[in-house]
Amino acid sequence: MNQRSTTLRPANPTENDGLAFARYLDQAAEGFFGFMLGRRARHIIAAAFAQPGHDLSYENVTFAERDNVIVGMVSGYTATQHRRSSRRPLEEAAGRPNVRMRIVQILFAPLKRIIDSIADDNFYLQAIAVDKELRGEGLGALLMDFIEDRARERGAMRLSLDVSAKNQWARRFYERRGMVVESQWPRRLKIPVLKFYRMTKPLC
Repeated sequence: MNQRSTTLRPANPTENDGLAFARYLDQAAEGFFGFMLGRRARHIIAAAFAQPGHDLSYENVTFAERDNVIVGMVSGYTATQHRRSSRRPLEEAAGRPNVRMRIVQILFAPLKRIIDSIADDNFYLQAIAVDKELRGEGLGALLMDFIEDRARERGAMRLSLDVSAKNQWARRFYERRGMVVESQWPRRLKIPVLKFYRMTKPLC
C-alpha cells in the first residue's frame, strides 16, 4: 500500500457512505457514538449523515479508497460551520424521545462546551481513521495532509482537535504531525479514560 495507489474523494449522501462514515467515526471516537446511540448507532448516524448543515454531514467528510474500496476517512469543519451546525438531523434520525442520547449529552455537556470553544481562526479535525490492518502504510499522513490543505483553503490559521488521554497511539501520531497539547479537560482529573487533550498546530 502506498500513497500512489490511494485516491481521495468527497463523501456522497448515500447509505453506503453513511454507514462507512459511522464505522470510522465510532472507531475514531473509541466507541462513544455506539455508547450514546446504542445498537442502531451506525444506521442513525448514516441517516443524519445524508443531511446538510451539521457536524456529521457528508459535506465535511472525505474518504480514502484503494481499488474503489473505502479504507479511511477524515472529517472536519471551520468554527463558523460548527456554530451554524444543527443538532436536529441526529436527533430526528435517533427518534424522539431518545432517553439514552439525552442522558449521555447531559453527562458530556462540559466536553461539548469545549468543542464549542473552537476559536474563529481554527479548523476543527473532528475525526480521522483508517482500517487497522493498514496502519503504518501512510494513509493517516495522506489524510492529514489533505485536511491541513483544506483548512488553509478555508482561511484557518490553526488546526485543532480533541483526543482522549488514554489514546496514546493517536496522540503520538498527532505529535509527529507537529501538533502540541494546548489544554486538557477536566483540568485536574488524573484518570486517563475520562480526560481529553486539546491539541493545536499553526497552519501559516
